[in-house]
Amino acid sequence: MADKLISTAEVAKHTTAESCWVTLYGKVYDITEFLPSHPGGSRVILQLAGHDATEEYDPIHPPGTLEENLKPEALLGSIDPATIEEAPKKENTKSKLEDEGPPPMGTLLNLDEIEQVAKKQISEKAWAYYWSASDDLWSKSNNNSVYRDILLRPRVFVDCTACDITTTLLGEHKVGLPIFVCPAAMARLAHPDGEQGIARACSRFGVMQIISNNASMTPEQIVADAKPGQTFGWQLYVQNDRAKSEAMLARINKMSEHYKFICLTLDAPVPGKRELDERQGFKNASRVSVAAKGKNEPERPGGGGVGQQLFWGTAADLTWKITLPWLAKHTKLPIVLKGIQTHEDAYLAAKYAPQVKGIILSNHGGRALDTAPPALHTLLEIRKYCPEVFSYIDVWVDGGIKRGTDVVKALALGAKAVGVGRAALFGLGAGGQAGVERTFEILEAETATCMKLLGVKNLEELGPKHMNTRKVEQDIFDGDANLDKVGMWEKVRSKL
Repeated sequence: MADKLISTAEVAKHTTAESCWVTLYGKVYDITEFLPSHPGGSRVILQLAGHDATEEYDPIHPPGTLEENLKPEALLGSIDPATIEEAPKKENTKSKLEDEGPPPMGTLLNLDEIEQVAKKQISEKAWAYYWSASDDLWSKSNNNSVYRDILLRPRVFVDCTACDITTTLLGEHKVGLPIFVCPAAMARLAHPDGEQGIARACSRFGVMQIISNNASMTPEQIVADAKPGQTFGWQLYVQNDRAKSEAMLARINKMSEHYKFICLTLDAPVPGKRELDERQGFKNASRVSVAAKGKNEPERPGGGGVGQQLFWGTAADLTWKITLPWLAKHTKLPIVLKGIQTHEDAYLAAKYAPQVKGIILSNHGGRALDTAPPALHTLLEIRKYCPEVFSYIDVWVDGGIKRGTDVVKALALGAKAVGVGRAALFGLGAGGQAGVERTFEILEAETATCMKLLGVKNLEELGPKHMNTRKVEQDIFDGDANLDKVGMWEKVRSKL
């Protein structure tokens, strides 16, 4: 059957939930049986039914996805090349930038300029997924603007000829910059270099990279040419089907020479309402009813954007009491908890050291709960209510980083490292690996310049005395510390 030639006209007849065929990489598949279990719902596929779906499929799915999800008999044959009509030439509506390609990366002077170039280079679908955030985008915007409300306190008459911005994370991993790449999904939507291109850029600067659970390349591909000592973490979204998560953990355990920790994401047990992304799900609505779905298919929230698709199957029943002991059974790698948004949860996390070696203060880039606090608020909460946390575990932050001054402000207030997600993706979109390298060049230079102008020679000298946080502190939580209710976890910790 796999050698059978099938005409495009025959494929075009199968466009319903009762009989759905698509062409991928020149092969014809009957995916009718798979429709109800597709993470994004059947409507996403039905919009492409009867057509060549390769262009939509390829940037999103890593190799092996077809084999993992389809039965061998789903492959019906190959498309008959004699029946493929040449696509009509489209009117050239590209801008000069799109026509000629991006400018030299060295001419881009800040992350905003890189972002604007990326917007013109990548697809509308990719832009909508990367840029979108929840509801009214308040948290996304405030993640960045809150940094403007912290003022620097430079000291003068200090020899600042040299500045060392290297550091050590999780107690043992030396990195060249106090900056890491957050787990950002679907990098090949931005550029064919994908997550591996980001990894290669990271290697030049000694930057740590956390690989997304929903990467568009396999974990093996991404670290294939990693340099000795290059540090990676693996993001884990625990699945309702725990066997899938356990299989992935076993896979990552075998690559512990590269993957040094598991980053358990907690700030998005369900997807936020990202309207710009969801709207993309209706782009081909003329091909199929918006309400269409496969037989016996469960209801899915949202408009079927990329974000909604990726979250389908993610477990929402994680707890301190059950999930961390479960993880301990399936990996010896240290755990970093991503998505801490209160000092109480930071305090609880520290109680689970040394299994938990770090936390990331994050509101998911403003993509989960809108009006959730920016990481800087949580960082200041920890300083106010439970500063001992900094002595037990690494505290990292992400969200809103656009300048080296943002990096320095977070570090001065106790963060060990600062994460960038969209910035890496936009760098990739602007110029592939070279665009990501330019992103790090800018942040490295701005961070070092800020440190020198503060009169600080290394990260150890940097501290709260270099910051004026009064304007931000008026917005910090001012209730009861609420830390006398967690003694019960001492018993849990003793069992780990």
